[in-house]
Amino acid sequence: MITYYDDRSVQVTSAVIRVDGRAFPLAEIGLVWHRQGSRSWRVLAGRGAIGAALAGPLVAAVIGIAVAVWLHRSPTVTLAIVGASVLVGLAVGPIADFLFNHLDRSYDRGSRQRELWVRWRGQPVLLLRTGDALRFGKIYRAVQRAMENTALPPRSGRNTGPTSRAAAQ
Repeated sequence: MITYYDDRSVQVTSAVIRVDGRAFPLAEIGLVWHRQGSRSWRVLAGRGAIGAALAGPLVAAVIGIAVAVWLHRSPTVTLAIVGASVLVGLAVGPIADFLFNHLDRSYDRGSRQRELWVRWRGQPVLLLRTGDALRFGKIYRAVQRAMENTALPPRSGRNTGPTSRAAAQ
């Protein structure tokens, strides 16, 4: 038996698909398809908030420099305001890696609910619903590979075609 995918709630093997304790033998599955829902505005708003968090200190630094120039104070005061503004702008550096990592994971997870359906014993059955696009893709591809490999006829062990150019001529 070949295992194509295995996690805490889904297992796809060459014989069966198990989802949350339910077992669906591949021999009884006739068709596999997927659907995706509408976009989650919550996820999109979260991505926008991360972008704002990244841009906030930089915008504050630019505004501080503009204010320093606009005030026409002594060079010492102007330099102090510009220096403080640059420090505020540099504050984004240490947290940028964390924020970019979070943003990247947000795109891996996706912004839609995805569903995996099969026709089992003649009836459509929802196997899985998840918002994690990366996990869904792995599971869907595992089901495809399992179905493709069960649909192949057994090999006879005989070579039915030419194996090299010399044999073909």
